[in-house]
Order: sequence, then C-alpha cells, then structure tokens
Amino acid sequence: MSTVAAILFWVSAALIVYTHAGYPLVLRALVATRRRPGLNPRTWEELPRVSLLVPAYDEEEVIAAKVANALALDYPRERLQLIVASDGSSDATAERARAAGADLVLELPPGGKVAALNAGVERAEGELLAFSDANSAWASDALLRLVEPFADPTVGYVCGQVRFTDEAGDNLEGAYWRYEMAVREMESALGGVTAGNGAIYAVRADAYLPLAPSGSHDLSFPFELAKRGRRSLYAPWARAEEKMVPTMEGEFARKRRMMVGLWDIVVGEGMLSPRGYSPLFAFELASHRLLRYLSPLLHLLVLLANLALLGDGWFYRLTLLAQLGLIAAALAGRVLPLAPLRIARYYVMTTASIAAGLWDRWRRGASGRWEKAEGTR
Repeated sequence: MSTVAAILFWVSAALIVYTHAGYPLVLRALVATRRRPGLNPRTWEELPRVSLLVPAYDEEEVIAAKVANALALDYPRERLQLIVASDGSSDATAERARAAGADLVLELPPGGKVAALNAGVERAEGELLAFSDANSAWASDALLRLVEPFADPTVGYVCGQVRFTDEAGDNLEGAYWRYEMAVREMESALGGVTAGNGAIYAVRADAYLPLAPSGSHDLSFPFELAKRGRRSLYAPWARAEEKMVPTMEGEFARKRRMMVGLWDIVVGEGMLSPRGYSPLFAFELASHRLLRYLSPLLHLLVLLANLALLGDGWFYRLTLLAQLGLIAAALAGRVLPLAPLRIARYYVMTTASIAAGLWDRWRRGASGRWEKAEGTR
C-alpha cells in the first residue's frame, strides 16, 4: 500500500512541477538546439481583405470607442470590414456601434459568444477573419502585424500580444500573462502555440471552424487546425491592451466561467486524441494544456498519498506541512498584501477555478452564455 502511495505521490508531484516550471525550461532548450520552422518568405502583393469581428453583450459603455479604434487602424479602409455581433444585448450596444461607423451590426438572440461569432462569420467577406473583444484597444499597426504571417499558406491561425492595464488591484493575472506569453513565443518557434487569447487573433476564412456554443476559439482553433496541417503562431509585435479584472475574486469567477466548457473541448472536440498532431505539437499540448487542466486532480492525489505516507518518516510529515502551508498562505494573502502570500493565493485560486468550472459543467451543463468580467470596462 505504501509503495502505491509513494508512486502516486512522486509522479503527481513531479507532473505539477514539470508543467509549471520544467516545461518552459525544456522549451528553452529545444528552441536553442532545434532549427526553427521558418515562414515562407512570400509577402502579400496586395494586403488581404480582412473582416474584423467584435462580439458584444451589453457593451454600450465601450463599443463606440472600440469601433473608433478599429477604424483608425493603419490598414486600407477599403480592405477592412468591421462587424459587431451583438449577442442579445439589452442596452444601446447596437445603436452606438452603428453610429460609430461599424460596417455591419448584427442584433442576435442570446446564444453566447461563440454563437455570435459563428453568425458574424456567415456575413464576413474577408479572406482573413480577425477577432477582438469589445474592451480591447489595438495598436495602430496591430492588424498589419497580425496578417503578415498569413502570407505563408501553411499558417492558419495567429494570435497577438495582449497587455493588461490597471494593475493596481490585487490580481496577479498581468504577471502570469507575461510568463504565459513567453511560453507561447517559444511554442510558436517550435510546434505552434497551444492556445490564443480573445483580445487579438485571426484565422483564415477557409479554415474557420463553427464551434458549439460551449467551445472556445482560444483553446480549440490551435489544436483543431494542427490536425488539419495548419500552423498556429504567436505574433508578439501585434499588440492590444485590455483592462484587467482588479481583484483575484473577480479573476477566479472569470476563469471559472471559462473552464465550464473545458470537458467538451478536451474530450468532445478531440483535444485528447493525438491523431493528426505532429510529435512536437503533441508534446506541447500534453505539457502545457492537459497537465495544467489535471492540476487540481494531481494536487488532490499528492495530498491523499501524503496522508497515507505519514508513517513512513519525517520527510512526508514535512511535505504535508508544505501543502498545508500553501493553503494557509493563500488564505493569509487575502488580508496581508505580501508578495509570496499573493502568489500563493493566485496559484490556489487559479487551480481551483479549473475544478469549479468542471463542477459547474456537471451541475448545469455548458450553455455558452457569457458574463462580462467585473471591472474590465
């Protein structure tokens, strides 16, 4: 019995450390030693026509500014179609988007973000489809930079860099996101990114996949396109800014909502199936995505195995104290603004959000309906 518990303890603990700390180090070594897959040196003879889609749900506070930001991009106006897809908004979102100059405003019944994007794509005319959140502000050259990699016909998806503003609260998402972007830049140089972001990304029109309402472009497009022989890249020079959720409680609620559809994506859409992946992309996906999503279970296994091993010496008593100390530090981080305590709190809440999202999925299903994150407008 103690042998089984020891194996569970050490394997689970090693996987937790690997996915969060070891994997980036392995990527760095691979980037340094492997020949990077280059882009086809082709450039656009004429810039492609782009349809920029902005899904919106009760965004009257920010939609006019978003439309103005999109129309001010350094991109030929005749080559840009701006579509605002209002998903059952009960405020003046549609009227303000039209008044601000959007080319097409869709007033849709409530169906969720992905359903709104699917409807918008049906009316899109561009060779490339770009997407942005209503509260994201793009740099003036962001669209030009975003479309550059698509001159290579093997590229199917490109995400840009999002920077979070207003980091005055206690949320550490901004710091985490900088770490995440560094990881994605290395992935992009190897097998391709394993996830994008909703603030700034684009996909070829002929590669667009109409997902179920519970789906996620950020998580689904990279692996779905990899199965179809298309590369997904990160373009850090295509920049956008977005206001950050000010509190960790708000960040927990946001991530919890995001995780509701995770089961459907990993199992239902086939992320778990290795068929169609290159070996390098399969390695990235397992290391960065699947092990991260298993973190709550791995932590539970470490704790249970540790309890079973308490009679096997002082070391296991020490590791149990370390685990309990992490939880205690996370709780203390709510009232004491010390950096180590805040980091512990952010890590525990982020990990817990995965389990909470799956719990919500089991209880209520995955409807795809969305809610705006508090404090981000």
